[in-house]
Amino acid sequence: MKASKGPYTILPVLSLLLTATLWGMVWYPLRLLEQAGLHGLWTTLISYSAALLVGLGWLWSERGRWARYPLALPVMTAAAGWTNVAFVLAILDGMVVRVLLLFYLSPLWALLLGWLILGEKPRPGGWLVFALAVSGAMIMLWDPAVGLPWPRDHADWLAVSSGFAFSMSNVMVRRMDRLSVRLKAAASWLGVVLVALAGVLIAGLPVPQVSAATLGGAVALGWLGFVIMTLAVIYGVAHMPVHRSAVILLFELVVGAVSSLILTSEQVYPREWLGGSLILASAWLAAREQAVRGE
Repeated sequence: MKASKGPYTILPVLSLLLTATLWGMVWYPLRLLEQAGLHGLWTTLISYSAALLVGLGWLWSERGRWARYPLALPVMTAAAGWTNVAFVLAILDGMVVRVLLLFYLSPLWALLLGWLILGEKPRPGGWLVFALAVSGAMIMLWDPAVGLPWPRDHADWLAVSSGFAFSMSNVMVRRMDRLSVRLKAAASWLGVVLVALAGVLIAGLPVPQVSAATLGGAVALGWLGFVIMTLAVIYGVAHMPVHRSAVILLFELVVGAVSSLILTSEQVYPREWLGGSLILASAWLAAREQAVRGE
């Protein structure tokens, strides 16, 4: 019996590390598409519409299961929609590392929401991992010229709200344990399409006049990026406590910091490297704890 549990022990961790790596680098193709004339809202709408085409059959084939969670499923759909739209806009308008740091205050929200909604009270080891991760984030975020780590502009608020919505979405994923990964993924893509479409209409954005290659790039980002990332994160989150998955996903901070250092002129200071090291250590400890306990 123990041998049969092995794949289910390591695969959720690997899934979360994969999605964290991809999300830590997705800012680059998003900025390339913006430079080609595609507004962030339009990129999100096109990319997730392409992803939704993959999931329409899943939504239809499992339509009889929607009624099992009349509140949790719509909440997850709306939260997933705002998470992705707000993150894309924040990462296009703000500094990559700062946006990721504010987004990944989400372990705090995950801890509180998981406790209040799911009854997942962290054990002492969970509190240690959480404290280590948050300490790393605070070290990276601290800026003597700014003061306390508090949202200071439009991009900051988008990042913070995206992180909270991400935690809420993950809590609902855990709550809907009888629904398949593919149904939850398709529902999240539907949420993103609806929120992005509402944003386009409210902002009054005209239909973009861009090349076919640019549109193809947005579609490819949906199929090769967002589809994989969504399925990976939902699978990982559904197979472990919310506070632990939130900590493992902090690996995205490290990927984002390194990629922005290489591909942009943004500077990463020693304190940010120190904070990133603490975050990476917390992700390793969380993964190790799960493997040892066989959860």
